[in-house]
Amino acid sequence: MEISNNHVENAIRPFTVGRRNWLFADTPKGASASAAIYSLVESAKANGLDIYKYFNYILTLMPGMDWHNHPELLDKLMPWSEKAKLYCADKKLQEN
Repeated sequence: MEISNNHVENAIRPFTVGRRNWLFADTPKGASASAAIYSLVESAKANGLDIYKYFNYILTLMPGMDWHNHPELLDKLMPWSEKAKLYCADKKLQEN
C-alpha cells in the first residue's frame, strides 16, 4: 500500500477543474455525451494509451463493425483490451 493518495488526487484533478465548464452543457444528452467522452479519455490514460491514437483507433474501426447486433465486438475497442494497448500505447510513458 502506498502511504499517500497523490496518484488518485492527480487522476481526479481534471474533473474537478472542468466541473465549472460543464455547468453550461445545453442539454442532458450533451452532458451525457461529454461524460462518456471524458470517461473514455480517463480510462485510456489509466491504461497507458496515447489519447489521439486511441480515438483514431476506435473511430476508424467502429464504422465497419456490426456492434449494434454484436455488442461483444466492443470489447476489442475498450482501453484495457490487448489490441488497443498494442496499437495505442503511449511511447512517452514507455520511455520513463
